Amino acid sequence: MRRTVALLGACVLALLAACGPSTPPTDPAAVTTTTPGPRPSPSAERVTVRVAALAGPTTIGLLGLMRDAAAGTARQDYRVTTYGTPDEVVPQLVRGDVDIALLPANLAAVVHRQTRTDAGPAVQALAVNTLGVLSVLEHGTDVRSLADLRGRTVLSTGKGASPQYVLEHLLRRAGLTPGTDVTVEYVPEPTQVAAALAATPGTVGVLPQPYATAVTVQEPDVRVAVDLTQAWADVEPSSQLVTGVTVVRTAFAREHPGALADFLADDARSVAFVTGSPQDAAPLVVEAGLVRSAPVAQAAIPACHLVLLTGDEMRAALEGYLAVLHAAEPRSVGGALPGDDFYLGAT
Repeated sequence: MRRTVALLGACVLALLAACGPSTPPTDPAAVTTTTPGPRPSPSAERVTVRVAALAGPTTIGLLGLMRDAAAGTARQDYRVTTYGTPDEVVPQLVRGDVDIALLPANLAAVVHRQTRTDAGPAVQALAVNTLGVLSVLEHGTDVRSLADLRGRTVLSTGKGASPQYVLEHLLRRAGLTPGTDVTVEYVPEPTQVAAALAATPGTVGVLPQPYATAVTVQEPDVRVAVDLTQAWADVEPSSQLVTGVTVVRTAFAREHPGALADFLADDARSVAFVTGSPQDAAPLVVEAGLVRSAPVAQAAIPACHLVLLTGDEMRAALEGYLAVLHAAEPRSVGGALPGDDFYLGAT
């Protein structure tokens, strides 16, 4: 087990750039929530459910559940802890110190593969919690589609990780060859992209949430030119651009099926609250330390693409996305695409 934890730690360090920012959301887009069937009555079993979340967009949809847990009105005793980076979460998940975790989609696949044994999977995907959080922004009005980037230079983060693979895949689907038709300059931090966008007319950059919303709120000449979640949907209708996945320890799912069903029901209600009432959810986002200002949080929530997709919908959304990452770099998903037993509750 120690060897497994060490191996996963190395994978996490290599994939941190693929995990997105350790802060909140932004950018307008449609939100869908799929509830796991009829809302069940509270389970007869009352158990403590240990949940690990990340300080970023993937946690925003969970804030209603966290509020209810603190008030004692949730179906189960949820103990939610927020961490700054995935490498703080994965070892605890592997050791069994955490029951449910919210992870970057590709890292969920890595953890599943690296902890799977002949006896079966130790960790499985329970739900997609967040779709794409990346947008192309422009200081100007010339770019209306990815095709308009021909001959332009685009600033971005995430070299050698999911943001690069997603952006370059979408550019190719738009008929552009990265490095020939469009130049992508990768920089270490989103703040560098944000600063360049604010300072220089004509700049084009790719930003995740909440940086995209913060820049457009503070700089009226900077706008969202292309929502990459929508761009993905336009060319990959059988899948979706995915940021966050909720995973569960297989042992916990088998031992506490009622508590797990309760968690999904409470999570669905939480996502519906956040997406349906951004003005009420925004103070919770600030209180959780995910965004500094309520107006920015309120504007960013619709752009986070918060969802709760389970079962076959989860698999359909996630499978195609992971296939694109695998084609770009197999190690980004653990070396091979996950099999059927990765998708808990899917047929």
